[in-house]
Amino acid sequence: MAHITTVALQKGGTGKSTTAHALGQGLMKAGKKVLFIDLDPQGNLSCTMQANNGKSSSYDVITNRLTAKKSIQHTEHGDIIPSSPQLSGTDLEVTQTGKEYRMKEAIAPLGNHYDFVIIDTPPALGTLTINALTAAADVIIPVQAETYSIQGIAQLFSTIDVVRNYCNPKLTVDGILLTRFSSRAILSRDMADTIGNTSRQLGTKLFRTAIREGIAVKEAQAMRVPLFTYAPESNPARDYEQFVAEYLENH
Repeated sequence: MAHITTVALQKGGTGKSTTAHALGQGLMKAGKKVLFIDLDPQGNLSCTMQANNGKSSSYDVITNRLTAKKSIQHTEHGDIIPSSPQLSGTDLEVTQTGKEYRMKEAIAPLGNHYDFVIIDTPPALGTLTINALTAAADVIIPVQAETYSIQGIAQLFSTIDVVRNYCNPKLTVDGILLTRFSSRAILSRDMADTIGNTSRQLGTKLFRTAIREGIAVKEAQAMRVPLFTYAPESNPARDYEQFVAEYLENH
């Protein structure tokens, strides 16, 4: 069965889509078969992977209009069930009993076709993120070294506890990943220490690798090319490569 990892934090701008993309691309470089699922209505991951936004999407899957298999697009950069702007109305549209299990049930038949499924989530703790957490074996939490991220971590852990109690008792937090990090800034170093302490208090870990800030990330996204292809020697690419290796130590 495919191992399902969700990348989540309800705060925007922490590099969720970048992390989901880099993790999946790194796994593909390691010879793994990967499926990306974009549950963020903004569709940054889908855009980077050059998905066709006029075709079927994760919205069709979560509203039971199409199967997951029929919604997969095979792009030059990998297989993806892309986003749709219609996802923004999911909380109002998907209200039936069992709504939390929609994505888990949809993915289940794909289990033998992929080694890993990577799910990108919106910056919110609504139906889409709950579905992603219910479907996942584990969660990666990308954060910046700032006060608001620490608040976001605590809120997300409260949601994870609820999901464990009601939907997915085996859900684990794989770790917290520092992104857009500047080791030169004293404040960033102090906040990194605080986030490390917070992660231990919450029973998880801070990944040894921190992803450094770098213009190559935005340039690669603008070119709609994987970071590892666009700027393999850049600091963020090297850091993400180390992070993927660290992730694979446990999987």
